[in-house]
Amino acid sequence: MDPIILGSLAMSVVVASILWFKTFSWNRDPLPPGPRGVPILGYLPFMSTNMLQHLTHLSHQYGPIYKLRLGTKLAVVITSPSLAKQVLRDQDNIFAHRDATVAALTFSRGGRDVVFSPPNSSWREMRKVLVRETQSSSALHASRELRRDQVRRAVRSIYSKIGRPVAFGELTFQTEVSLLMNLMWGGLHSHSAGEERERLGTEFKALNSQISKLLGKPNISDLFPLLSRLDLQGVKKQMGKVVDSIDNILEHFISQHEKLCGAFNTEGRKDFLQIVMEHKENKDSDLPTLSRDQIKSLLYETVSAASDTSATTVEFAMSELVNRPEAMEEVQKELAEVVGMNNIVEESHLPKLHFLHAVIKETLRLHTPVPFLVPRAPLHSSSVGGYTIPKGTKILLNVWAIHRDPSIWDTPEEFRPERFLEDSRNLNFKGNDFEFIPFGSGRRMCPGIPLAERMVAYLLASFLHSFDWKLTDGKKLDMSTTLGLVLHKTNSSIAIPTPRLSKSLYT
Repeated sequence: MDPIILGSLAMSVVVASILWFKTFSWNRDPLPPGPRGVPILGYLPFMSTNMLQHLTHLSHQYGPIYKLRLGTKLAVVITSPSLAKQVLRDQDNIFAHRDATVAALTFSRGGRDVVFSPPNSSWREMRKVLVRETQSSSALHASRELRRDQVRRAVRSIYSKIGRPVAFGELTFQTEVSLLMNLMWGGLHSHSAGEERERLGTEFKALNSQISKLLGKPNISDLFPLLSRLDLQGVKKQMGKVVDSIDNILEHFISQHEKLCGAFNTEGRKDFLQIVMEHKENKDSDLPTLSRDQIKSLLYETVSAASDTSATTVEFAMSELVNRPEAMEEVQKELAEVVGMNNIVEESHLPKLHFLHAVIKETLRLHTPVPFLVPRAPLHSSSVGGYTIPKGTKILLNVWAIHRDPSIWDTPEEFRPERFLEDSRNLNFKGNDFEFIPFGSGRRMCPGIPLAERMVAYLLASFLHSFDWKLTDGKKLDMSTTLGLVLHKTNSSIAIPTPRLSKSLYT
């Protein structure tokens, strides 16, 4: 090797070492403890494919906060409620930024969405529009008939398959996608909704699967940023193709709305895209003006994230109940008392179904849809739990471990919904109790909780009140999981439905 090049490399190493020493030796607090790795690769060679159990096991060895060197990237894993509170609430202004990977930035069109955007004015505007027009009390009230129609459609679909196996996870996903497409951009296309909804639902499921895998896939470009331009694993290229497919779908609907702008039906419920397009023509509107990329991101992100997490929650809940007939019997007993065997479930019944809501909470405890939440990164160096967290560190909040911590939960591995009825803390989804934070906390917590909570409860109640469910072979359903960004069941859950109500209630 050329002596000049060799000397430059040696000098670079010396300078980097001095800077590293200065950065961390001058801090009052040390870095968190953690396992040793190997040169260049850090702890990468020792990472298990079963990340949930592996990272939880490391917390037993190194404590509730520890570091991992992954290539050139420093990651810190947090597994205690008190430390999670420091990140999510006490220092929310510092830790509200995302550790956006190459895949995430490609998916979000450079961070032009609600999930991966930095918490700036653009992010606040997008979130304001989304929450006001889809999650507020008035928006939920306006879309109640749409939810009823979709849930009844799902019940009729199951009734048409009586005596045959039903994959209720796939059915739930199709129902959620259909609902959200109508909510976000389907108001002008209800006359042709049937076949188009089914086709798009299938297409969205395939796209969602790709997105979840790519967002959760370890990528050399993220661990060694100097190599990111090479895209050695093709993650950026693959995600780019997915985004192109999404754009093709959304451009069709946006173009149709643009052509009809000014000629919209002003009566009845307006879809989200209609509201956004009308706003562009109305200078007196109090809604922020969104770019085309922001509109696309909000449209797809809402349909994708809400349908995926809601569907996987319903599938896990149904699977746990099918495996535990005594718990299913308790839910159905409550439904019979509240709804009655001569009626179908309506949204007005949901607040009275206390055991059903306990089932949903227990499902989210054991099978948190995004078990590490969406990774964060501090805007500047900070201190958590007496340890220094350098600027740009990847923060993994291991909610899965917190929700299964035996010092917090009695028999944590057991599916026991009644624990939420017995607990005096009255745990909910608002992010104030850090022992139970399935949707996060602080300004970056999931904005879609009101609609998701309503739809999960409505679908689950309707499936359980309308049908008895039996296993196809008498064996328990396999509860093994696969982790991308979202936690899914590895194998689809299938059971055979039997009607519980009179025939006239299924029409």
